[in-house]
Amino acid sequence: MANIIYETVRGIDRVSIEDEMLKNRKIFFVEEVNEKSTNELIKQLMCLEQTGCGEEITLYINSPGGEVTSGLAVYDVIRLMESPVNTVCIGTAASMGAILFLSGRRRGMLPHTRLMIHDPSYGSGNFGGKKSHEIQHELDKLNETREALAEIIAEKTGKSMDEIYQVTAEDTYYSAKEALGFGLATEIITDAGGLRT
Repeated sequence: MANIIYETVRGIDRVSIEDEMLKNRKIFFVEEVNEKSTNELIKQLMCLEQTGCGEEITLYINSPGGEVTSGLAVYDVIRLMESPVNTVCIGTAASMGAILFLSGRRRGMLPHTRLMIHDPSYGSGNFGGKKSHEIQHELDKLNETREALAEIIAEKTGKSMDEIYQVTAEDTYYSAKEALGFGLATEIITDAGGLRT
C-alpha cells in the first residue's frame, strides 16, 4: 500500500492512502466478496458509524462478486446504519458486487463502468451420491436465495419480481446509461465533484 508523506513539526509522517481515505469517510472495496474481505469491510463501516454517526460514507466498488451470505451480511449492516452510505462503481460491479452497489442510498457510476446481475448458482457443490430429497433441499435453499436477491433488485429498481427474474435468468450486463435507465444506478458521475460524493 502506497503512503502519503506529510511534513510535520515532528518530522516526516507517512500515512497509508487507505487510512487517509478512511479518515475522509471513503472506503474502497476492490476484491472478491468472501468472508475475509467482507469482515474487513464491515469493520470499516462500523468504525465510521461510531466516529461520525449520521455523516455520509462513500463506498467505491470494483468487484467480480462472490459469496452470497458474505455479501448479504454487508448489505444488512449498511441498511441498519444511521450514516447514509453512497456507492460508486469504479470498474465492474458484478453479481454480489452489484448487490453491494445496490446498498447505496445514492448509486453513482462512472461513464465507462458496468454492472452485471444474475441468478445465484449452486457453486462447486457435488450432487453425486445424494438422495433426491437431499438434492431437492439444496435446490429449495438456492431458490430462497434467488428470491431474496431478486427482492433487493426489485425494491431498488421499482421493477416487478417477474421483470427481475427475466433479466437475472442469464448474466445481464448494464452500461452506466442502461443501469440508470433500469433503475440500478441513480446517477452517472461526469465530473470530479460527483466522484467526491
